[in-house]
Amino acid sequence: MTARKIVQRGLWFEEFETGVVYAHRPGRTITEADNVLFTTLTMNAQALHLDAAFAAGTQFGERLVNSMFTLSTLVGLSVAQLTQGTIVANLGFSEIAFPKPLFHGDTLYAETVVTDLRESRSRPGEGIVTFEHTGRNQHGDVVATAVRKTLVRKKPA
Repeated sequence: MTARKIVQRGLWFEEFETGVVYAHRPGRTITEADNVLFTTLTMNAQALHLDAAFAAGTQFGERLVNSMFTLSTLVGLSVAQLTQGTIVANLGFSEIAFPKPLFHGDTLYAETVVTDLRESRSRPGEGIVTFEHTGRNQHGDVVATAVRKTLVRKKPA
């Protein structure tokens, strides 16, 4: 007997609903190595991310996680549940904010609300989904928000 096979994927355009909150788990604990690697790979020489002595003298008292890493991880946490294998492209990001810093050792949790759905006028078989992503640390503090428009495949016939 052949076992039924289930392949993990994101949602097809028709499966999304506006107003639904998708809570993405597990979260991701951010390490010093993550932050230093991302910061140096992206040529961001900001002392707030790399220089512990400098950062100790700032209002934060320690190094901050690179906000671009925070944004990338926030979106990445949503992929398996929402867009794995069903996305065609990211169309753009807007309303990106970092209301509180993220520090080494913090855990980032993500949730997403679908705020808009529409069929593509120029690409049959695809639709545009607008996501509102929110990232919180382990204390529930909002550390990042972003609106993302994506082009998503419709369910194959």
